[in-house]
Amino acid sequence: MSTLKKKIVYDCTITLKTGLHIGGTNAALNIGGPDKFVVRNPLDNIPYIPGSSLKGKLRSLVELKNGCFSEKNGNFLASTDPNSLSGALFGVSSDSAQSHPSRIIIRDAKLDETSVDLNKTEMPYTESKTEVAIDRVTAKANPRTFERVPAGARFNLSMVLNVFDDDDENKLRKTLKQAIDLLQDDYLGGQGSRGYGQVEIKINEEVEKMYPFE
Repeated sequence: MSTLKKKIVYDCTITLKTGLHIGGTNAALNIGGPDKFVVRNPLDNIPYIPGSSLKGKLRSLVELKNGCFSEKNGNFLASTDPNSLSGALFGVSSDSAQSHPSRIIIRDAKLDETSVDLNKTEMPYTESKTEVAIDRVTAKANPRTFERVPAGARFNLSMVLNVFDDDDENKLRKTLKQAIDLLQDDYLGGQGSRGYGQVEIKINEEVEKMYPFE
């Protein structure tokens, strides 16, 4: 049985190059406001980037780049091979015969409140962007409004890489770096093909932590 060798804690900054929309609840009726809201912390109403959204995007990009997926009945499925680049870093489901726990922990990224000028946003920390979809048959216009965290906003991100004694640490590090590079040339959140969600991710510090057990 493998044992934990060390943890590598990454302190990062995510800077938005274009507006970001990661959908939240639309439960509240807001007459005249956006149709699609961003996800916010219910305790302080501040937008954040869910770790699950970020991890899922990073994993999917690694899978696409390296062919770490399988096909069944016309559907593409995540790799069940723990030795693949994706499986080694992001894990393989316990439903698989070769289950493999994720080696990377990605925490929710918190907004740096000082990076958004509240005097220039229509809503607390966010802007609204109205788009018009045109029906190609009837030519009827269908306007819709998205809430976005504006370009220039910064988020503080913490990630933890768990390294076990039988892991290839260099391989895990390279895969994480590849995932980050791919994301910066792709997008995060929704409506990416329309220009949303371009991000820059900077690793500010890497701290290796060893844990004495005696």
